Amino acid sequence: MKTATVSQLKKELLHRNPDELIALCLRLSKFKKENKELLTYLLFEGDDEAGYIASVKGELDVWFSEINTTSYYYIKKSVRKILRNLKKYIRYSGNKETEVELLLYFCKQLKYFSPSIRRNITLTNLYERQLLYLEKKIALLHEDLQYDYGVLLQSLRK
Repeated sequence: MKTATVSQLKKELLHRNPDELIALCLRLSKFKKENKELLTYLLFEGDDEAGYIASVKGELDVWFSEINTTSYYYIKKSVRKILRNLKKYIRYSGNKETEVELLLYFCKQLKYFSPSIRRNITLTNLYERQLLYLEKKIALLHEDLQYDYGVLLQSLRK
């Protein structure tokens, strides 16, 4: 089966009535958890970006508290999983300010994590890569936001 392009899908969806669209969305949500999560964001949380950021930060806190600290191997696996989930939530939003704010919070949590990530090269490199990524993303924002987020980024670099 050949997959249709986004523009072809858009044209076809324009010709469908609302009841068919609802049925298609519900059927789509049954196949993957990510589809259901995206629909949840779009329908319930998309209007309140600050509330969405707060809920994701709360989840980050829970994830960091659940990390198995017996070995750096488990810490690395958990941190990668947290970052993967965080990037998924950022993709749902599509908002650059949300992305920067959530990644700054992730880096802050990682910096003050105990045991220190500085004792492990892989975790330190992951942290530094996220800071470099944040630097590039902050440069794309409005000047006022650049300054505010730049100050936070500099405090994470120290």
